[in-house]
Amino acid sequence: MEAAQQIRDAVAQVVQLRQACAANPALRAAVATVKALQAQRFAGTYADVLAGGEHAAAARFFLQELYSDKDYAERDAQFARIAGAVQRLFPHQVAATAVALAQLHQLTEQLDHAMGLAWVEATGTDAARYIRSWRTVGQRCRREEQLHVVLAIGHEMIKLTRTPGLRLMLKMMRGPAAAAGLGSLQAFLESGFDTFGAMARKKGSAESFLDIVKQRETALIASLFDGTPVACETELQRTLGLAR
Repeated sequence: MEAAQQIRDAVAQVVQLRQACAANPALRAAVATVKALQAQRFAGTYADVLAGGEHAAAARFFLQELYSDKDYAERDAQFARIAGAVQRLFPHQVAATAVALAQLHQLTEQLDHAMGLAWVEATGTDAARYIRSWRTVGQRCRREEQLHVVLAIGHEMIKLTRTPGLRLMLKMMRGPAAAAGLGSLQAFLESGFDTFGAMARKKGSAESFLDIVKQRETALIASLFDGTPVACETELQRTLGLAR
C-alpha cells in the first residue's frame, strides 16, 4: 500500500475513535486522564535523563512528540488532507517515517481508547485505576508493538541524520511544506533531525538513548502485566510523584 493511503487509513481510525469520545463525556474525560497520566509517567521515568546530559534533548523530543497528551486533532485533519503531498514532496525515507508516525498515533489512540473504557469502570487511586485498566485491556503484543514502533522511529531519525544532504533538503522544503499544509510534519522532522543529529556527533550516543528507552519501557510493560498490584501501584505512584 502506498504511503499516502497508509496515512489516510491511520488518521481515519483516529478520527472515528475521537468521534466516539466526543459522544460520551465520561469516556472523553477518562481518555484525557489516561493520556495525561502517561505523559506524567514518562516524565517521571526519565526524570534523570530530562534533568540534563547528552540525552536530555532526545528525551524532551520523545516526551513532546511521542508521549505527549497534546490534542492533535487539527494536525491529523491536515495530515489526512495532504497525505499525497507527503509522498510527492518528501524523499521516500522521510515518507516512510511519516507513515510510521501516523500508524503509531493510530495504535496509541486505540489503546488509550480501550484504557478509557476500562478507566470508567475502575475505582481507587489514579495509579490503581491505571493498573486495573491496563490489565483489563491486556493486549500485551500490541503494547510491545507500540514500543517497537517508537524505537523504529528513533532509529529512522538516526538514519536520516546520516543521509548526505538531507538536512539542507529539509530546510529547502520549509516553503513548499508550509504551502501544502505540512508544517506540523516539517517541524517534527526538523526537530527530530536536529535532536538526533546533535547526538550522532558523539558515536553511539543516539543508540544508547534508544537502549535506555527500550530497557525502561520493556521493564514497565513487564511490571504492569506481571507485577503484584500493590508493588505496581507503589512504583507507579512514585514515578508519578504521588508517593507519600
